[in-house]
Amino acid sequence: MGLFSGLLGNASQKDVEKVERQLEAILIPDERVELAFSLVRDLIVFTEYRLILVDKQGMTGKKTSYKSLPYGSISRFTVETSGHFDLDAELKIWISSALEPTETLQFKSDHSVVEIQQALAAAVLK
Repeated sequence: MGLFSGLLGNASQKDVEKVERQLEAILIPDERVELAFSLVRDLIVFTEYRLILVDKQGMTGKKTSYKSLPYGSISRFTVETSGHFDLDAELKIWISSALEPTETLQFKSDHSVVEIQQALAAAVLK
């Protein structure tokens, strides 16, 4: 179900040890991945210090963008669940005093966005 969910735009939880090995060059010494989700080819990674958004780009996915958001810089976030006509759920994240969201993530499942929002809330509100 995890692969099928990922292909449909649902986030599926990933093995943190595999993600740590994959992000070895990005993580600082002794930084540990606490939770990770895949969304098709992309990753949403929670460490003890920051949220890392991994965006695989292009046809082959060889080009990769790593966006790092320290929890202290996240000022607010919103969750919009799906409705009858709008089937996508959204998570928007703002940093510092930005007027527009820094990141907007779309999901096909309310369950996926709620689970990730709970992890984000736990990290930001510590």
